[in-house]
Amino acid sequence: MVAKDYPFYLSAKRANFALEAQSVTSPAKETEEPSNKRVKPLSRVTSLANLIPPVRATPLKRFSQTLQRSISFRSESRPDLFSPRPWSRNVPPANTKRRDSKLWSETFDVCVNHMLTSKEIKRQEAIFELSQGEEDLIEDLKLAKKAYHDPMLKLSIMTEKDLNQIFGTLDSLIPLHEDLLRRLQEVRKPDGSTEHVGHILVGWLPCLNSYDSYCSNQVAAKALLDHKKQDHRVQDFLQRCLESPFSRKLDLWNFLDIPRSRLVKYPLLLREILRHTPNDHPDQQHLEEAINIIQGIVAEINIKTGESECQYYKERLIYNEEGQRDLLIDNSRAVCCHGELKNNRGVKLHVFLFEEVLVITRAVTHNDQLCYQLYRQPIPVRELELEDLQDGEVRLGGSIRGAFSNNERIKNFFRVSFKNGSQSQTHCLQANDSFNKQQWLNCIRQAKEKAACAGKAGGLEAHFLVSPNGRRVPQGEAALEQMEQSDCESDCSMDTSELSADCERMEQTNSCESEKQIETNV
Repeated sequence: MVAKDYPFYLSAKRANFALEAQSVTSPAKETEEPSNKRVKPLSRVTSLANLIPPVRATPLKRFSQTLQRSISFRSESRPDLFSPRPWSRNVPPANTKRRDSKLWSETFDVCVNHMLTSKEIKRQEAIFELSQGEEDLIEDLKLAKKAYHDPMLKLSIMTEKDLNQIFGTLDSLIPLHEDLLRRLQEVRKPDGSTEHVGHILVGWLPCLNSYDSYCSNQVAAKALLDHKKQDHRVQDFLQRCLESPFSRKLDLWNFLDIPRSRLVKYPLLLREILRHTPNDHPDQQHLEEAINIIQGIVAEINIKTGESECQYYKERLIYNEEGQRDLLIDNSRAVCCHGELKNNRGVKLHVFLFEEVLVITRAVTHNDQLCYQLYRQPIPVRELELEDLQDGEVRLGGSIRGAFSNNERIKNFFRVSFKNGSQSQTHCLQANDSFNKQQWLNCIRQAKEKAACAGKAGGLEAHFLVSPNGRRVPQGEAALEQMEQSDCESDCSMDTSELSADCERMEQTNSCESEKQIETNV
């Protein structure tokens, strides 16, 4: 072999050796043609492989991924994925402290159960569930104060003013429920059964009126808590608590919302006890009275909470000009529905549906607070036109965006329009999903029906007047009745004056005649 051909021989030998090694490591390729080309370094091959787009997943795999995403999005206790948390790295998952559900038949002596009927056992189970729920509620309220409120105050993560706004009157609810738990435990027999609970509930339920201030404060408390989560110290602390076993994968707001959920559960618990109580039982009458009491309290608190929520959002509306102010907004006492929607240009809007007006706004930050700046003129619900749009019917703004848009972006649209003389508005609004869209359609339709009924009632009130005797009669009849009554009053007054004058004249005549008679006699 010539010396000058020796480097070529070595390079060819290296190439053949690399091909043989590749054939051994990849058995799929059984035969390989010899090549005299140089083998590229492995790093370059892997770098080029990274440029190859991934293979599309099968429909079943895509469906499972979508299902997992939907489940994770619906979870209220999910952590914020966008903020880095270095402490969570290389940390083994904590064991979640789960609360075991207890049954009356499993807690107390089983021999007693054989002496009771099936209906009585179900009644005891319902009473025990009421008592056990109070015990769990007290434990959660104390945990919220001990694990969240006190540490954040001690570490100066939040100010005392902010904590008082977020936690509200939570401390006052703990002794309230401890009182009910003590009463239920006092009437429990040694064998675990309870004979009478109706009189206890009738005497204790009026104390739940104190929930008024706590529930009315929840809207402002939730908004302040969401705003404070932007502080990395607050977010880090809440995330550490969320990953701890004591939280049971519940965030702070879940604990703060437990009293409200417990309040609306009382009617269900009492109905369950009443359902398994015999008709001749002394508790029958007391339980019915207790159910009426709690239903009235829940309804009243619900109204006041709605008024508080409405007032909170009305105070945070920002008007670009005085012409945007509307008496329908000022007179509203409840928010039927509100949330984030998008228009056909992709602009995020926050829409409020009050009782008689639809207000389209944009969320802005003003004086370190989340406010809502009016996007267009408020639309009266009575004159609003609603149209449900089919998927694909709306075209996104801009030809380029419409050409490259995903199919998901042209779904779940509905249209609201308004025209009054020279003023007209049309908005194509997109909801997050079909369920959210249907909720908006239902709320707007119900608001339109109420506004129409209120308009008819107002028209009837305009044609009816209240007569002097308190009866609602048409305007014509009321006018005639008032005229007749005024005539009668005037006639009576004239007759009375004439009679009084005649009486005075008669008295004067009689007195003169008597004086003359006396003079004659003298």
